[in-house]
Amino acid sequence: MTGLAQWAQRVAAPRATLVTVHGGLDRGRSFVRVARRLPDWDVVTYDRRGYQASRSLGVGRFEDHVDDLRRIIGRERERHDAPIIVLGHSFGGVVALGALAATSDLVAGAVLYEAPLPWILRREDRRTVPVTAGDRAAEEFFKHVVSPAAWERLSDAERLSRQLDGPALLGDLRVLEEPAPFDVAALDEDVIYAYGHWERTPYYRELGARVAELTDAVRFVEVDDARHDAHLRRPDALAALARQVLEDACASA
Repeated sequence: MTGLAQWAQRVAAPRATLVTVHGGLDRGRSFVRVARRLPDWDVVTYDRRGYQASRSLGVGRFEDHVDDLRRIIGRERERHDAPIIVLGHSFGGVVALGALAATSDLVAGAVLYEAPLPWILRREDRRTVPVTAGDRAAEEFFKHVVSPAAWERLSDAERLSRQLDGPALLGDLRVLEEPAPFDVAALDEDVIYAYGHWERTPYYRELGARVAELTDAVRFVEVDDARHDAHLRRPDALAALARQVLEDACASA
């Protein structure tokens, strides 16, 4: 994993370890606020290959992202025997599901936040892969997910940083256009799928009903006063969900 940029919060005798996986056009350090809400946990986060400080690895296939996550989890298991929880935001949640579906008993559980699952239920407003170049795709994606006004407020350096992540973003979006890379029904771990209370809430409620027909390993939870950027705006809620997964895992052990 040479070149995969990582950051860690280390504490004495951690109650658990949280491994976070960021989504498209994001970075590992965006989970710092969640880490601060878990002062008794180790927290490990990283820039996925193709993004930010891990751009030198190039744009990875979905299997590469899954393998990277599994290796990080494996190294954490070698450090100590504290339970490991995965937190995957947006496309990072898809990577987390891929890792959990591929290997049973990989972690104690997982929290996913608004992970796209078009293979189960496609959003009517979901955009297809842009046909433009990576830098233009990054700008369009940012304006669509955040806002055009927010893009204009970015400095030239911040815009360039996101544009350089454009090829990796396109790689993520292409995965969502391909056949399902994993079987949700294969999940063994306890998984909480969280979503915000906003205009897409009806979609996630319907998605929850569809997933319930496939597996009882995934519980859907609605987070009040949250949108897609909950790891930034509602880090307290995501930290609480991670603690809930840990408590559930310990109770069933």
